[in-house]
This record gives sequence, C-alpha cells and structure tokens, in this order.
Amino acid sequence: MAEMTPALALGRLARGGLGAPLLLVVMLAMMVLPLPPLLLDILFTFNISLALIVLLVVIYAGRPLDFAAFPTVLLVATLLRLALNVASTRVVLLNGHTGTDAAGQVIRAFGDFVVGGNYTVGLVVFAILVIINFVVVTKGAGRISEVSARFTLDAMPGKQMAIDADLNAGLIDQDEARRRRAEVSEEADFYGAMDGASKFVRGDAVAGILILLINLVGGLSIGMAQHDLALGEAARLYALLTIGDGLVAQIPSLVLSSAAAIMVTRVSRAQDMGAQILGQLFDHPKALAVTAGVIGVIGLIPGMPNLAFLLLAGITGGAAYLLHQRRRAAAAVPAEPAPAKPAPRELGWEDVQPVDPIGLEVGYRLIPLVDAQQGGQLMARIKGVRKKLSQELGFLIPAVHIRDNLELNPNQYRITLYGVIAGEAEVHPERELAINPGKVYGEVTGLAAKDPAFGLDAVWIEPAQRDSAQTMGYTVVDAATVVATHLSQLLQRHAHELLGRQEVQQLLDNLAKSAPKLVEEVQALPSGAVLRVLQNLLEEGVPIRDIRSIAETLASQGASSQDPAVLTAAVRIRLARAIVQGINGTAPELPVITLESSLEQLLQQALQAADGGAAGIEPSLAERLHRSLTEAAQRQEAAGQPAVLLVAAPLRPVLARFVRQGIRGLHVLSFNEIPDDRQVRIVATVGG
Repeated sequence: MAEMTPALALGRLARGGLGAPLLLVVMLAMMVLPLPPLLLDILFTFNISLALIVLLVVIYAGRPLDFAAFPTVLLVATLLRLALNVASTRVVLLNGHTGTDAAGQVIRAFGDFVVGGNYTVGLVVFAILVIINFVVVTKGAGRISEVSARFTLDAMPGKQMAIDADLNAGLIDQDEARRRRAEVSEEADFYGAMDGASKFVRGDAVAGILILLINLVGGLSIGMAQHDLALGEAARLYALLTIGDGLVAQIPSLVLSSAAAIMVTRVSRAQDMGAQILGQLFDHPKALAVTAGVIGVIGLIPGMPNLAFLLLAGITGGAAYLLHQRRRAAAAVPAEPAPAKPAPRELGWEDVQPVDPIGLEVGYRLIPLVDAQQGGQLMARIKGVRKKLSQELGFLIPAVHIRDNLELNPNQYRITLYGVIAGEAEVHPERELAINPGKVYGEVTGLAAKDPAFGLDAVWIEPAQRDSAQTMGYTVVDAATVVATHLSQLLQRHAHELLGRQEVQQLLDNLAKSAPKLVEEVQALPSGAVLRVLQNLLEEGVPIRDIRSIAETLASQGASSQDPAVLTAAVRIRLARAIVQGINGTAPELPVITLESSLEQLLQQALQAADGGAAGIEPSLAERLHRSLTEAAQRQEAAGQPAVLLVAAPLRPVLARFVRQGIRGLHVLSFNEIPDDRQVRIVATVGG
C-alpha cells in the first residue's frame, strides 16, 4: 500500500467534510496548549507563506469573483494569526528570561534584524507598520468594502430586470439568463462578505498593538520580579522577543490587508491587475514625455542628485519615444478592408413563429414559483394538471409554455390560449390563500381577494395563520396551487378548443391498433364531422375517453347522416350511462328539473319555426327562464344534489347552449339519455 503523504491526508479530510472542523480545533488548541519553539517557527513561516500566496492570487485573479472564497480565507488567516500571537505570548512570558531564542528562531531573527541594538528604533518601526496597516490600508479597504456592498445591493433589481429584458428580447437564452442571475447574486454576497471581513482585519491591527504592550509590561514585570533580572537585561530580552513577535504577526497582517484593499478596488473585468496597470497607466506617450522633461529640469538644478534624476528622465523619455514610434508604425500599416456586410437575409416561413396552444406568463416576482432550482413547485403542479386532465378528458393536453413578462405587475400571471388571454390574476408567493367555501366560523386578517378559479371570497394570509384559518373552515392553499387550479379550470372549460385534427388522428391511430376495421369505417366520414362531434362532447363536459364507443356510434350512424349535431346526439345516447354517472355517481335515483308543458311546447314551436336555424327566444321570456333556472340550480347546490334539467331531445342542444352562457353547474339532459336502471325524481318545474 502506498504511503499517504500529509497533503494527501489533508485532501482526504477536506473532501470528507473534516477539514474546517479540524482547523478550528487546531487553532483553539494553539490558544490553550503550550507549543514548543520549533513548532512556532514552522507555524509562523506557514503564516507568512499563506499571506504571500493570498496576495499573489489576488493580483493574478482576472476579476474579484474568481476568488470568491477570499473573505473566508481572510477570516481564517486572521484567526490563525491571533492564535499564534496567543501561543507566542505564552512562550515569551514563560521562557523569555532564558534568552532571545526562547520563542524560536523566527521571532529572534525578526527582532535582531529590526532592533539592531536600538530598542527605540524597533518600537518606532513597529509603530509605523501598525499605523500604515490600521490607519491607511485597513481603514480605506473597509470603507471601500462598505460602499461597494451598498451599491451592489442597490443595483441588484436593475441588473435582474436588465437580464429579464435581454431574455424577453431573445438576446440570451434561459441558461445564460440563469448564469447571469447567479453571477449577480454571487457578486452581492461577495461584497457583503468583504464588508464584514474587513472589520476582522481592522480588529487584528488593534489586537497587535495591545499584545505588544502586554508583552512589554508583562515581560518586564515577570523578568524583574520573578527571575531577578536587572532592568536593562529584562528590557533587552523582552523587547527583542516582543518586537520580533509583533513583526512576525504584523508583516503578514499588512500583506493580507493590502490584498483585501487590492481586491475591493479591482474593476470587475476579466484581466489581471498587472495588465490593467500597464494598459492604462503606461499607454500615454505624451504623459511619459512631459514627466521626463520635468524630472530632467529638476536634475539640472545645482545641489540635486543629478545622476538619479537625469538617469530616470532618460529612461522615461526613451520609453515615451519607443511608445510613440510603435503607435506611428501601427498607424502606417494599411488597415485591412472591412469585410463586406452580408446582404440581409430574405424572410422565410421560419421567421413566422406559431402561437403556443397554452401559455403562462408571470411577473418577475413569480419567477421563483416556476424555477425548480429555487424550490418552485409550479412546474410539477402544471405537469400533474396536464396528466390528470389528459386521463379524464381522453386526449393529450398540449404542453404549457411558461415565460416571464415584464409588462405584467410583479405578482401577476396570465394564461393564454392560442395567444388570446383566457384568464389572469395576482398571487402573493410569500403568502397563502384562505378561500371561503361558503360557511366559515370567523374571520382572518390579510389581503382581501377572490379565488381566480371559481370567484369565491378569499384572503391572502401569512403562513403562520394557516392552522387557525383551517380551524375556522377556510380552505388554505399556496400560490402555486392557486395558479395550477386556475389553469386546470380554464383548460376544462376550453378543452374543445385544444382538440384539433392532429389530436383526432392520434386518437384514431391508437384505436386502429386494436380495431382497425372500425377505424376504416369512421375514416369514411368527413374528418371535419368527426372533429366537430368530439368538440361538441368536450364543450358540453362529456369526456371522450371511450373513443371505441364513440367510433362505433359514428360508424353505425354515419350511413344515415353526417350532420355533426345529429351524430353528437347519437353519441350522447350511447354514452348515457357514463354521462349520468359523472353527474350523480352510482345513485339509483336522479333528481331533475323539468319545464312546464306550455313552456316546452312554446320552445318547440320556436325551434320548428327556425327550420334548422338558430332558435330564438323572446328576450323577456329568456330573462325569466334564466332567472328561474338559476334559482332552481342554486337550491339543488345548497341541498348537496346535482342540478339537472331534463327536456325533450330536440330542445336539449338549444337549452344546453342557453345554460352555458351563465348558469354554472346545471346539466341539460334529454329523456333519451336517462339509462333504464335510473329512476327520475322531479324536484322542481320551471315555467315561463
């Protein structure tokens, strides 16, 4: 078995989810447990290396989001540095009296290099580094982070709307729009995190000053009181160790602060910092030439360091000359002729986009409802609606094309059939709709509304009110269910419009697999007649699942008549059992509403006078009939029974159309459509 290296072991721990917890445990252990000087040397060296790596990654990153983990890295590095300060302070105060190498060679080397025998100089250098880090770099980076986070958050709605506009205009596709939205969200998260991380860096600089003072005062006190050292000797030992410890911590802190400042001052462009500086600062020969002239004049003044000024003036002037010559050479090269613009493409049929059979347009606040990646459930609900209706009605409901529409209100949606608006309403995705079914035992507070599917009174409530509303008798549903129910109700009402010749042919093709001879006889009829019969059935709420029975009736009746109305009546008689069962279930008795004999005779006379045309009902009579039927249907609904109007066969199509214009829930049957095993009970008689 191959030997596992430390890097490989750390990689496996990170992939297993143990990297971050293990790192935090190690840092806590560094604050509590004493560390040997050798381990301190290794950790201080690692801290400096980490700071340099972070700085170089920031410099070479193409844009800030390429190093999105920077705020987290900054926080971890700060915590690591503070843990090292605590560990080194313990070692300095415990073993500082033993010599300058008590806390390791790294602290001793930094102390000797800076102090150089003069402790005052060492303290001044340390103070200058802290001031640069705290007052200049950290404070400026924190302010820029705060402003960038605020401006980025304020610009988010505008950027999202711009993405939606490009998507609606067809300039980008759904994948590109999703990528851009994610980038906008990541940018806001990044600058918000940088605003917080800069506060840690600022606090780290303050902690460095306090730790220095604690080490000096504590070291002198311990050295003189506990170890009987003279003041000069204690100052020499503890000053060297304290300044070395402070420098080892402050230099990486200054490097990371500089990296944070560079990161927040970068422009979001896919170009590293070096290319940006060279391309924007040293790309102006006139600026370089003027600078060379000014430096050269200063170099000619007596008493000035002539060699340094004149040498720099020569270098700057030479760079300006070379840059100017390069531009002249580039301008002298003849430009390649621009490629001829292709002639505008001739319009073709592919430029004429067909309308969608079913469309759903949503405002921008409803986009999360249809986006599965954001937890939206509407797509799954719509798929369930299509599956349920397809099984109930007997043909495949077309797919629903969903898109956002900036012209709509943020919470508004619109349902279209073949490009025509069939219904629209507003929903609140953060709330739930409490629908009043007609009998409730209290009131709930919220936004008053109407159930878009059935027009019932409703209230948009907070999710926390759901249990209370249900206890009062309300039916509570979420926004996705409201839209799906509205869509289902509209598709049922307009199902006959969704059935076309292609769907009819698909139904016959499926039937031909089991009854090819029957399909041949049906296909002998005009295709328009078959289509119209099926549409008539769907328009009157009769499913076409039993396509075999429908086809057999059409084949047997087609020889005597090809009139869609006659064929529809024959098919309804064949499907009578299914029609009545769909209205009243398996109950043996069917409650019905009938017309007075005088009124029925009057309507039949009007129908005969029309001689096959549209039978007209006198307006006042139509109004009285409509009111009487509405009242009878409402009484049946209040009693929990179906509302069925039973009339003579010739009158059924006319009255069915009359009822569909405004009496919901009233079914119109003819005497021929009552199965033999069902008894009829007259519950009301309507007169004119």
